[in-house]
Amino acid sequence: MNVIRFSDLCAQGKAAGQRVFIRADLNVPQDDAGNITEDTRVRASVPCIRMALDAGAAVMVTSHLGRPTEGAFKPEDSLAPVAERLGELLGREVPLVANWVDGVQVQPGQVVLLENCRVNKGEKKNDEALAKKLAALCDIYVNDAFGTAHRAEATTYGIAQFAKTASAGPLLAAEIDAITKALASPKRPLIAIVAGSKVSTKLTILQSLAKNVDGLVVGGGIANTFLLAAGLPIGKSLAEPDLVGEAKAVIEAMKARGAEVPIPEDVVTAKAFAADAPATVKAAADVAADDLILDIGPKTASRLAAQLKAAGTIVWNGPVGVFEFDAFAKGTEAIARAVAESSAFSIAGGGDTLAAIAKYGIEKDVGYISTGGGAFLEVLEGKTLPAFEILSRRAAG
Repeated sequence: MNVIRFSDLCAQGKAAGQRVFIRADLNVPQDDAGNITEDTRVRASVPCIRMALDAGAAVMVTSHLGRPTEGAFKPEDSLAPVAERLGELLGREVPLVANWVDGVQVQPGQVVLLENCRVNKGEKKNDEALAKKLAALCDIYVNDAFGTAHRAEATTYGIAQFAKTASAGPLLAAEIDAITKALASPKRPLIAIVAGSKVSTKLTILQSLAKNVDGLVVGGGIANTFLLAAGLPIGKSLAEPDLVGEAKAVIEAMKARGAEVPIPEDVVTAKAFAADAPATVKAAADVAADDLILDIGPKTASRLAAQLKAAGTIVWNGPVGVFEFDAFAKGTEAIARAVAESSAFSIAGGGDTLAAIAKYGIEKDVGYISTGGGAFLEVLEGKTLPAFEILSRRAAG
């Protein structure tokens, strides 16, 4: 995918003295007192802001925070805690500017944070009049917010249509590169791990991947529906019996291409969904009527680990068991360790996946960790994200 990269503009001296508008993703979790509880997104936005400042630009940064009502600003909607944290990370004061749509005072070498963009009327519906006003604020627009790349809003899409120059920030560019490497031109075999509680929420992803991957590892509640499709008992496990037909279709589509959906041969069961419930390893064919399947068994984990170690590319979305409970975490740990030890290029995304990566301390061993939840899933579905589409169109002139 061809986009104008902000890093190139800076290297060519084209950002010096220019007004640069950066759409970052600073939507961080906060406690009841408004304190930031996890600042990964703020830290991830710093390289782009530094790049712009080092290039001699006048820098404006904005983001959404939470779900404010358009046109009705409330104190809890404010980016003030973010401005403070950003100032600490940049080692300089970052002034917070409200009511900024009609004009912003900022000089080259300065940075300001523009108050919550979703408070602006017309932001979510990508109002054209608003988008043109935003575009008039800057010489260069930079989208560095992959977490919102699947939304066509005024600060993620409309402004890119009308700005003099529209570019991808380093964070967004890295996502484009990782996604292209994993899905558009993967080194084979390409193995995808798709896990979660429901097939219905991931069905389009499974169908899309079934056309492209060499192995499709299913886990969690999704695997239970695939076990039913393979004619195996699942006891009282979470599943969607009405989607067995769709699961069978995915299995058949893969088989027709000489690819496979590995069905678990053994599982870990319990009689109750609880951290202290006794765990029992059983052959998949021996699951009792009152059993809950809460993890894949050691034989299955070992077989999948061997496949992952031999892979060329791995895409990972979702833990394969209830890894929050230690008795049912061994399958997810085995998968995580195999991804870490594999020489394959790996890309991982989704909140639970990132939690598993953090739990097993393998961050440095995963090729790329995606910062977007919904956006990452839409990419796996084979959709073209609005932010990618407009930046690519602008690059083509």
